[in-house]
Amino acid sequence: MSQIGTNLDELYEVIVGRRENPVEGSYTNYLFDKGLDKILKKMGEETTEVVIAAKNGSHGEIVYEMADLLYHLSVLMVAQGITWQELDDELKRRR
Repeated sequence: MSQIGTNLDELYEVIVGRRENPVEGSYTNYLFDKGLDKILKKMGEETTEVVIAAKNGSHGEIVYEMADLLYHLSVLMVAQGITWQELDDELKRRR
């Protein structure tokens, strides 16, 4: 069984921790310091990189870019006060 839920929860908590207790040189803190526009720009870039990786057909590259996208999505979620539980609940409602 996959541990993705546990891993995403842990990632989320690390991001919350960075926002609450900034660490000098942290990329996550850089994103929070730059604000929502920067976070959204990175979301767009990472989404495009997933699309290009998929078009190129490189499995490893797709996985790598999807991980980047999930990280940046997690930063956006923390910035907007959205939890993985809320997303899980929404997905359940759609079944």
